[in-house]
Amino acid sequence: MNEHEPVASSTSMRTHRCGELRSSHVGMSVRLCGWVARRREHGEHLAFIDLRDHSGVVQCVVDGSVDVRSEYVIAVSGVVRDRPEGTANPRLATGAVEVTDCSVEVLSAAEPPPFLVDDRVEVDESVRLRYRFIDLRRPRMQANLRLRARVNAAIRAAMERHGFCEVETPLLWAPTPEGAREFAVPSRLHHGSFYVLPQSPQLAKQLLMVGGLDRYYQIARCLRDEDQRADRQYEFTQLDLEASFVGQDDIMGVVSDAVIAAARAVAPDRPAMIERMTWEQARERFGTDKPDLRFGMEIVDLTAVFEQTAVRAFAAPAVKAIRVPGGAETGRARLDALVAHAKRLGASGLAWFRVLPAASAETAEAEEAAKPSEGPGATGAGPELAADAGAARLDSPLERFLSAQERHGILSRTGSRPGDLVLVVADDQHVACSVLGALRTELGGLGVAEGPLRFAWVVDFPMFEGVDEAGNPVAAHHPFTMPHPEDLEKLEEDPLGVRALAYDLVLNGWELGSGSVRIHKADVQRRVFAALGISEEAAERRFGFLLRAFRFGAPPHAGFAVGLDRLVAILAGEEAIREVIAFPKTQSGADPLTGAPAELPPSTLAELGIRVVANRSGG
Repeated sequence: MNEHEPVASSTSMRTHRCGELRSSHVGMSVRLCGWVARRREHGEHLAFIDLRDHSGVVQCVVDGSVDVRSEYVIAVSGVVRDRPEGTANPRLATGAVEVTDCSVEVLSAAEPPPFLVDDRVEVDESVRLRYRFIDLRRPRMQANLRLRARVNAAIRAAMERHGFCEVETPLLWAPTPEGAREFAVPSRLHHGSFYVLPQSPQLAKQLLMVGGLDRYYQIARCLRDEDQRADRQYEFTQLDLEASFVGQDDIMGVVSDAVIAAARAVAPDRPAMIERMTWEQARERFGTDKPDLRFGMEIVDLTAVFEQTAVRAFAAPAVKAIRVPGGAETGRARLDALVAHAKRLGASGLAWFRVLPAASAETAEAEEAAKPSEGPGATGAGPELAADAGAARLDSPLERFLSAQERHGILSRTGSRPGDLVLVVADDQHVACSVLGALRTELGGLGVAEGPLRFAWVVDFPMFEGVDEAGNPVAAHHPFTMPHPEDLEKLEEDPLGVRALAYDLVLNGWELGSGSVRIHKADVQRRVFAALGISEEAAERRFGFLLRAFRFGAPPHAGFAVGLDRLVAILAGEEAIREVIAFPKTQSGADPLTGAPAELPPSTLAELGIRVVANRSGG
């Protein structure tokens, strides 16, 4: 019996669940309830029913014929027996036993389902979502949603251990500038005015800190009117938390404990270590602030190697490279495709070098003599470089233009060995790292989907990310994030140089969540609003309630939010979060099950004071 399953009550319609029965139950009279997974008849005198519920499947033997079909809901009463010799089914947990002398009661008849309730059958997603109530019967979906419940329970237990109080915050809120589009809800009593559905409980939880709750959390439903993708839905769930009189390390410790507890609830051998790096280090090593640490291929700096280069392609502010283990077998067509892809990502070009075993001495001498002069300033390889050249050589259209030091530098800095492939981008620092980071994820991520969990904390984010059309800085996280104390004086003169006390948690290349130390002083909050181009009047109109609260004594506080849909998807081995959500939307935001979104009747629109007009394109 599953340790997470409660024991059925003697007054229940059933005495056991289908998947619980084992040899230890032999001789017991049982009553089971579930769905008919399969019916087989042996003539007119014997029928076999595979009965399924969420716990599994068991074979039931009925004397005589029985009038049931696939997905009928039935109750079966009978006696547990060992299966006859040679008929056991090792693929089933219940395969050593069967229920015999069965009587069958039909609880609910069923039409033939639009697809088989079987994980081995591929079903179009739109059909799955239209008949989601049938899709949920499949073992995969049952396992995913029950895994999600275990994760939630483990997280709640962790938060209780750390003294957090669960508080529910409003779903009807005032508009806030957190970056994403919000869903608007019209007010019936206040025509022309709207609530919004919260992108997060950010301001509410900060007010809870001002209110002295000290440590708050909730499993919060949040909504954002953003385009759908594999890791994003309109509705999502997050572990939301906030604490007073704490700093960055305190919050990171609590969150680390919660997510590790969640991982161990699914698999006890999950790792307990979480690596930590700064935003700058993540960008330099992996080309992204969401690094996947399950594989190597870290970005290597070759700028010094090509400092005096005569090769125009490498005359750039930054020269970066990655080593692809075993990539020397990559064909020319694939290499050309990688070059084109790098250009689409923004690079001016991509150089590739296959690393091959060294040629014989005679061949090497002939090849060296055939190369063009290395130009002014070139020096001999020297004994050390010559020894290294004896281990490996480079194959590339650019190889013959390189100096001996440059060839040696590529091999030694990247740690390449025969059989590897080296990819090089020469551009400005940001472009070179981001392009190689994307190629690293694409090439190195193959075959690691079943690999270990690798968490990482990324800290010291920039306070702002670029500027908007009006020339105002754009908040990288949200406008309530505390600037790094060392950079506070840069806020007016050099806002793009300001770091934030912000931190992200990353798992296997997915951003699980973000957090920060919050601003708790009205004067600092006003300075940040001003840096963002929010006037004092606008700040008072939109955030007067928060600024007013700060005047009455706000404690230092910090918080975080973990995307539970993403966490559960990774733990379940799924690539899309819709596979761990009971009733998700499609890529277009539609719900094939209910038909949402749908038009409202004119009477409802009139009551809300709303008139529907054609869009600008005339649709």
